[in-house]
Amino acid sequence: MTNDALVHGEPANVLLVDDNPARLLSYRTILEPLGERLIEANSGTDALRTVMDTDFAVILLDVNMPGMDGFETASLIHQHPRFEKTPIIFVSAINVSDMDRLRGYKLGAVDYVMVPIIPEILRGKVAALAELFRKRRELQRLNAELADTNARLARSNEALRIEREREVHKLNQALADSNTKLATSNRELKQEVDERRRIEERLREADRRKDEFLATLAHELRNPLAPIQSALNVYRLGHDAAGGTIYQIFERQTGLLVHMVDDLLDVSRITRGRLQLRLERVVLGDILAAAIETAQPLIEEGRHRLELDLPPQPVHLDADPHRLAQVFGNLLNNACKFSDPGGSIKVHATVDNGMVDIQIRDIGIGLTAQQVRFIFDLFAQADTSLERPHSGLGIGLTLSQRLVELHGGQIHASSEGLGTGSTFKVTLPIVVAPAVAPGEATAAPAEVAMGSLRIMVVDDNRDSADMLAMSLQIMGHQVRAVYSPLAVTEACGDFEPELMIIDIGMPELNGLVLAERLRACAWRGRPPRLVALTGWGQAEDRKRSLAAGFADHLVKPANLATIERVCRETWVACERQRKEVAARQRE
Repeated sequence: MTNDALVHGEPANVLLVDDNPARLLSYRTILEPLGERLIEANSGTDALRTVMDTDFAVILLDVNMPGMDGFETASLIHQHPRFEKTPIIFVSAINVSDMDRLRGYKLGAVDYVMVPIIPEILRGKVAALAELFRKRRELQRLNAELADTNARLARSNEALRIEREREVHKLNQALADSNTKLATSNRELKQEVDERRRIEERLREADRRKDEFLATLAHELRNPLAPIQSALNVYRLGHDAAGGTIYQIFERQTGLLVHMVDDLLDVSRITRGRLQLRLERVVLGDILAAAIETAQPLIEEGRHRLELDLPPQPVHLDADPHRLAQVFGNLLNNACKFSDPGGSIKVHATVDNGMVDIQIRDIGIGLTAQQVRFIFDLFAQADTSLERPHSGLGIGLTLSQRLVELHGGQIHASSEGLGTGSTFKVTLPIVVAPAVAPGEATAAPAEVAMGSLRIMVVDDNRDSADMLAMSLQIMGHQVRAVYSPLAVTEACGDFEPELMIIDIGMPELNGLVLAERLRACAWRGRPPRLVALTGWGQAEDRKRSLAAGFADHLVKPANLATIERVCRETWVACERQRKEVAARQRE
């Protein structure tokens, strides 16, 4: 590169030395906007070879390199008289001690840059050094011209030389002042970045603790709910479930508590993006029927009139039936809660342009314009007065909005004001169902009569174990309750269970370890089917249960239908095995 080129702002050479190709790429990305000539070296040896051929305005040198590290490379470069003044900026991905800094400065380093690199700071440093390099080259040129002139006009040029030196001094002073200001800005920026990083870390820690608290809270709430639900199951099996005001109150309020616990965990999952839908082809009418069944106790309690208006043809959706029923159940529950007794609730659905609009309209307390704007916010309450007849957590509509959006739809609220009722409209994409030829429809398989099973219930909570055991006994099964996981192996020796329902969070030995030990046992016949029944109900908990050998993972409190399903699946499996054994014996 010629001196004339440097004077007119030609790019200066900048050497980038790092053994990490990704970091070299990041240096190049950061510095390319400066327009300088960037030359790369991936080791100290390569860097020494490169500097012998080219002059560099600044060298960006990684401290930690295999073989010849940054300090040794810098020492060898500055030992050469030609390069003893070449500025070196050390880059380090680890905290550098004061002794390391002192060592680097003794070797001629002008600065340190820590990883992660702040692009603006690095560009500022390199730009300043490159400009200084050009100024120094220009100064060399001027000094050479001045010396040549001084040879001819010694006295005249002496004054000019002094003036030039004064100008250079001012320029250097200005550059030094700029560097001082830049260093101050760099320190302030670094402090701000560090403070921001600490705040983000505290927020992440607070969010993690919140999730752990919600999971633990759900577990602790579900444990006492389990024996209550089992006691209700016992009552239902021994009495007419339709009669009895006390039974209906307990059943309704227990369901409400379970629903609130599930809502808390669903909010945590959605805010962290961990809620996954299990999509399948479903019919809108079936979804609404399930939602109406969920809201039926509140409809009957409030003596509301429910009007259902659906398209004549089935409307097919690709949706998670449980989650979508949860959305419409929430909307129907709200319509019941905020309507006077004997009110009217209308459910109207229309299909247009590949979408279906489902409107749920009530004639209840209505919403103000401000309430409509924030009604879907987390913990928002339409009625915050102490006299409100129905309270809640203020998360049902937030969940409904997120679930509808996960299905590719939208939900909107509208109201003409207080006392005029409210309308919630859910819009969802529909799918075209394949035509079914006559005769292709298959009837549902007939339900197989279930016999008696040997069932062992393992739970350190005696109330929970005894109530579940009593429910199973009324259903006609042989049941043994075991309260200590350490006594399970011995109890299995003479009882030989076909189904084991095991709690996970037990002292002395948790259910996951117990399941692994049971799988390793030598059973005389068919190993028992293992089913987890626990207060831990997040997706990670289910995965751990299945990995430990459980065939199913039930969350406390399990209702009677779920317990019957597990028993029936176990009975079918046992019967299938007995038939296979009998067939082999006949052969």
